[in-house]
Amino acid sequence: MMPDPNILKELHTTEMPFGKYKGRKISQLPVSYLEWFERTGFPAGKLGMLLSTMHVIKTNGLEELLPPV
Repeated sequence: MMPDPNILKELHTTEMPFGKYKGRKISQLPVSYLEWFERTGFPAGKLGMLLSTMHVIKTNGLEELLPPV
């Protein structure tokens, strides 16, 4: 099963709307920040889905799935 290319593109275009990394693209967030969300709970909605997706990609070494910037 191939990942949705639109979601992968959104990881490069969606900015973190709050917190320490406000304004940084989801694809640029450090693994430690994504792991913190994994432990404490991802936000609801689309942002949570994108953060969770990025967590899976980064913690499993799947960055090659992301389209070039």
